[in-house]
Amino acid sequence: MDNLGIIFKRELLSYFATPLAYIFIVIFLIMNGIFTFELGGFYLRGQADLLPFFGFHPWLYLFMVPAIAMTLWADERKTGTIELLLTLPINLRDAVLAKFLAAWVLIGIALMLTFPIWATVNYLGDPDNGVILAAYLGSWFMAGGFLAIGSCMSASTKNSVISFILTVSICFLFVVMGSPILLEAFPAWMPQFLVDAFSAMGFLTHFDSISKGVLDIRDILFFGVFIAAWLVASAVVIEIKKAN
Repeated sequence: MDNLGIIFKRELLSYFATPLAYIFIVIFLIMNGIFTFELGGFYLRGQADLLPFFGFHPWLYLFMVPAIAMTLWADERKTGTIELLLTLPINLRDAVLAKFLAAWVLIGIALMLTFPIWATVNYLGDPDNGVILAAYLGSWFMAGGFLAIGSCMSASTKNSVISFILTVSICFLFVVMGSPILLEAFPAWMPQFLVDAFSAMGFLTHFDSISKGVLDIRDILFFGVFIAAWLVASAVVIEIKKAN
């Protein structure tokens, strides 16, 4: 646990030691403002909720999170510092988890800094703040899912650009898997249990449920297991690359 804390602190501080964290946060806040107030028609809807705000998060994360994730391991492998890191008396599990948690906390900080939008809807109306809080939690967990995929892709290549493209592509698949448009496109002869299984793997299926204030343990478990599985895959990939 000491090693986990040390690596986590080093990684988190390294984001703020460069312009990366500040650029990420500023772009994240600007894009959220544009999506919520301009594209989402926040004022025109006349409803005291944050559905326009959270509705764009899967698509915003699709590009913002891979931009952070691509640096997790690709740069370490490119510069050769990964060999130095893995020769230290630390557990690979701690290194993978600490890097993930540092990036996840950075995304969480950016998400928390959107509180003026929450304050605005409370000023203009009387929203259900319990639902909004649940949606924030669901959004953060969904971002963790994107980030875990990015961790594995970053560990797979030395090239950050390739890591970014791979992460965006795979994350896009998991986003559209739960979209109603895709589900309705399935042939009528396909068994319903296959359609349901396909839908259950989609981010939108679980995030939409949480964003409506329904904190079903199955949705939380989905993201938890999903994140854990991709982090284990990251460690396996790093071990394989190290052996080669």
